[in-house]
Amino acid sequence: MKLSGIDIDGNEQGFDLKDFAGERIILYFYPKDNTSGCTQEACDFRDNINRLTKYAAVIGVSPDSIKSHKSFKEKQGLNFILLSDPEHLLTEKFGVWKEKSMYGRKYMGIERSTFILDKSGSIEKEWRKVKVKGHVDEVIRYLETYIADSTKNG
Repeated sequence: MKLSGIDIDGNEQGFDLKDFAGERIILYFYPKDNTSGCTQEACDFRDNINRLTKYAAVIGVSPDSIKSHKSFKEKQGLNFILLSDPEHLLTEKFGVWKEKSMYGRKYMGIERSTFILDKSGSIEKEWRKVKVKGHVDEVIRYLETYIADSTKNG
């Protein structure tokens, strides 16, 4: 499944998770570019990119357009891939396109979630209904304990 995205350098290109075979991926789903929670989460990933990429590539996914992603990436200085999923292909595959409710109004949207995919593309670890504050630290803790330990132990 190929999705359009913005690469690390800000160029538009098509991405398929299969392109990352042999590499661990931190795949995080967020509702909307340039909103407060999503900006905070993206900036937390940005600010910790060196600690994260020791273990895995970081990829953010939302239903926003390429134009929106490009603006978000430039405005926030994001240093990882952003995928555009307006048809909800990947979000549905991972079960994060959900009915949500705000002020009594029901609507469909992304449940903020993060997945670590192992080198074969299988889900190794998942966090659902993510709270932004402290989440990236939680991901790093997992990577540093579980992944680093498994590399030492064989």
